[in-house]
Amino acid sequence: MQPSPWLASFGLLAGSLAPAAPSAAPAEARARTAYLVVYRPGPAWLAGQPLGKQPLGEHGRYVLGLYTKGTLKFAGPFMDDTGGALVFEAETEDEAAAVVAADPAVVSRVFVAERHPWRLVDWEQRAKRAAP
Repeated sequence: MQPSPWLASFGLLAGSLAPAAPSAAPAEARARTAYLVVYRPGPAWLAGQPLGKQPLGEHGRYVLGLYTKGTLKFAGPFMDDTGGALVFEAETEDEAAAVVAADPAVVSRVFVAERHPWRLVDWEQRAKRAAP
């Protein structure tokens, strides 16, 4: 299956973002994995209505909460009103699944969500190594 043009361009954009520098976290802290979540209209999507008219207020508050906790890295709607995406970090697959499952837009079925563990590439470092 070929990735959608959006995912391909999103990957190029995200690949250009350098991962955060390692913190001085205690040795017992687990590594965190980035996850890409793609939201698409679900069964409760209001047909014929743009994204701004969908019942997504609780979803917005939930995503803001993920950001204030330091879990969310970036997010936003698709400009063609077909859904949106976000990138967050979690320590385990179970934790990542729980983050998505608790999203009010997923619970209410306005969105269906597709979650992928994502290995971001540090393109800045690659470019430096490849430079003559």
